[in-house]
Amino acid sequence: MEFKLAPSILSADFGNLERDITMLNNSEADWIHVDVMDGVFVPNISFGFPVMKMLEKTARKELDVHVMITNPDQYIEEFAAHATSTLTIHYEACTHLHRTLSEIKKNGMKAGVALNPHTPVSVLEDSLYLADMVLIMSVNPGFGGQKFIENTYSKIERLKNLIIQKNANTLIEVDGGVNLDNARKLIDSGADALVAGNAVFATTNPTDTIHKFKSI
Repeated sequence: MEFKLAPSILSADFGNLERDITMLNNSEADWIHVDVMDGVFVPNISFGFPVMKMLEKTARKELDVHVMITNPDQYIEEFAAHATSTLTIHYEACTHLHRTLSEIKKNGMKAGVALNPHTPVSVLEDSLYLADMVLIMSVNPGFGGQKFIENTYSKIERLKNLIIQKNANTLIEVDGGVNLDNARKLIDSGADALVAGNAVFATTNPTDTIHKFKSI
């Protein structure tokens, strides 16, 4: 089954970030996953627009940007200005989700909405038609290398059923603890895209690991 693989640069070597981006450009990866964290919505700070500017110049794959910040609305136009293909915001961070998703699309990007592990998929029943993608967090957001939450499989299945029920074209992406051992089960559960951080960058040959993912 064809699926999208989005290696997360949160796990890349920031001392050699251009090298790692070039590796992804030349690999079988489909997207480059970019985690932006503000230290408020999640207990970690990653990077901001200086790194986005570098990615805009260097990346040759679509930028799949996942923002874990408290007020995503105020930065939508700036992300659009830095070659973001898909901008995924958190349901838990949006007071007016319909407005935020509409604004993302108005600025020429695909609109994604992320759900934390404790958030049920039913909260999207009235706004799913606006989402190009739903990102299921399979760990609590904020740090790479966490243990995968097993309930994710059934959550993906519930979301897939809702998408079918609503006759939507929304993709399902999964982020957190994804590896070569659970990737097949995630895809079989209904995932269309997988984010892999440590599972790619912590290996001795990330290009070969990406090939193994894409060969599943």
